[in-house]
Amino acid sequence: MNVLEHIGKEAKKAAPVLGTLSTEKKNQVLLKAASNLTAGMDRILAANEKDMEQGRAKGMKAGLLDRLKLTPERIEGMAEGLRQIAGLADPIGQVIEEHRPPNGLRIRQVRVPLGVVGIIYEARPNVTADAFGLCFKTGNVAILRGGSDAIHSNHTIVEILQETLAAQGCPVSAISLLEDTSRETAAAFMRLNSYIDVLIPRGSAGLIAAVVKNSTVPVIETGSGNCHIYVDEAADLSMAVEIVYNAKTQRIGVCNACESLVVHEKVRNAFLPLLAERLSEKQVELRGDARAREAVPMKEASQEDWGMEYLDYILSVKVVDSLSEAVSHINQYNTGHSEAIITEDKAHAEQFLREVDAAAVYVNASTRFTDGFEFGFGAEIGISTQKLHARGPMGLLALTSYKYKIYGKGQVRK
Repeated sequence: MNVLEHIGKEAKKAAPVLGTLSTEKKNQVLLKAASNLTAGMDRILAANEKDMEQGRAKGMKAGLLDRLKLTPERIEGMAEGLRQIAGLADPIGQVIEEHRPPNGLRIRQVRVPLGVVGIIYEARPNVTADAFGLCFKTGNVAILRGGSDAIHSNHTIVEILQETLAAQGCPVSAISLLEDTSRETAAAFMRLNSYIDVLIPRGSAGLIAAVVKNSTVPVIETGSGNCHIYVDEAADLSMAVEIVYNAKTQRIGVCNACESLVVHEKVRNAFLPLLAERLSEKQVELRGDARAREAVPMKEASQEDWGMEYLDYILSVKVVDSLSEAVSHINQYNTGHSEAIITEDKAHAEQFLREVDAAAVYVNASTRFTDGFEFGFGAEIGISTQKLHARGPMGLLALTSYKYKIYGKGQVRK
């Protein structure tokens, strides 16, 4: 038996055990795991520094290095995510609906775990703890395949989590990490439908497309983020400057960062110089169309720029003549992730909310809030940009299915 099949079999064996754990036991394990992550901070940071050294040696882009880097604050954030998950209501066993048809049967629709969840992700070691917490609280087993760039960080985090599980009398195989990060193993993982119930990819557009194309396991697609902010003719320009600055520069290597700016013609001359000055503090490169370049000196945008997720200090700028044109441009080039309008006109805000096709649509706020932690989910398993089963930040409910429990009194079908 190869290693991958062994992991799959052990995961399948652990699934029924996890699915029947009490809420109290799950919360106890999660709180202990949070404590152990902070207690093991030096171990995790040492492992992460090995990954960072390798990343720098390979010339990894700044945005990807930012995703890879762990700090004491980020590790504490991982632990806090587990604590928040422990504090959330347990959806497993929740009765969604109950009714009695004329035949007298009592039919209950009840939430249950998905089973075994496979997660493929790139250089984001915080995903390791988030995935464990959300899967464990919902009674799911997690098999993780992180990228080679974060292998030392992921190994150490999983090691600490497995130590916690063993000490708490729970199956260690509740979480597993594929140590072999080769493409061949990843491809085999995508075809492990005998053991995995659902596969969730997190990472670049290329990674997600490869999983969707090659997997024989059902996939929940989490998309890349070409997120737009539209500055309306009725915008508060000082507010708009600060929102765009935050959405673009607070963290450049995340999927909810602003990559594309759309500006109404009537405010371009007043707004773009103010924004360019603010963004110059972070040396953000602007790439714009002809009208944007008339307002502020910047590089010429190519057609590819409108659909680009840069994950870098680069921002495309498009000038439009109307809200409808802005919506059309955004719907053509967005990735269904997060879009925002800055406006004081309520009718414009409602039209934008209604017509823009994305998982999260904002009025007068940064796109950086599209996040499970910020939405009150404690953490997230990913941000779904598809429309089936789950959409947007996926917390506990997104990791459940349901089954029907039917109670009878001797009924037979005639």
